[in-house]
Amino acid sequence: MKKIEVAAAIIIHNNKILCMQRSESKFSYMSYKYEFPGGKIELGESPTQALKREIKEEMNMDIEVDEKALYMTVNHQYPDFYLTMHSFICKVTDPVFEKLEHHHALWLTTNQLGTLDWAAADIPIMEKLMKEGIENE
Repeated sequence: MKKIEVAAAIIIHNNKILCMQRSESKFSYMSYKYEFPGGKIELGESPTQALKREIKEEMNMDIEVDEKALYMTVNHQYPDFYLTMHSFICKVTDPVFEKLEHHHALWLTTNQLGTLDWAAADIPIMEKLMKEGIENE
């Protein structure tokens, strides 16, 4: 089975978290699910380098993140692949972005996160955020 390693951004601005809704996917179980944005870690990239690149490519947004900002790593078996996802707390000075690959986006407080239909691998991150909150919330 194919193994994929990705990095995901928990983007925080004004005590809200950016939640991105995926567009239609070749895998129906991923279509229109909410996620923390990010993408595949390419050969030779650190997770944070991949994250900065992916957020710039998918959203035309610059994020602030470093290796010490690792929030949690999730390992999840989907029907068609095995995913390892490293999530990082990220800050932005400018919250403006473009939906270049996503269907919809929302800025939510941690207590609102449970109202969305999340991709399975993102659920543990969402649940931890709801339980622990974020700084300055």
